Amino acid sequence: MGFYYKMCVAVGLIALAHAAYSAAQHRTYLRLTEKEFTRLPIDILVQSILGLLAIGYGVVNVSGSFREIKASAELENKTWEMLSNRQAFYVFNHRGKALFQTEE
Repeated sequence: MGFYYKMCVAVGLIALAHAAYSAAQHRTYLRLTEKEFTRLPIDILVQSILGLLAIGYGVVNVSGSFREIKASAELENKTWEMLSNRQAFYVFNHRGKALFQTEE
């Protein structure tokens, strides 16, 4: 199922790139015919909006499951003893020992 979402992102990127190329071609055409630029044609606008929606849909679904915003959601599974245990701060091999070495 992940392949479908990746293809959705790829198709959306291609559609968005094609819409940008079409917009540049339209501006070039207007310069050559010496017409005033008022707005882009509706087909280019629709293609760019559909490409953007396809990219958004694919990216949201490729990214996986979202986590809860509540900070306590991850801590509900842990015991009280685990909460005070800060293993990330246990660093025994660091640069500080080089500062206080005695020369032998």
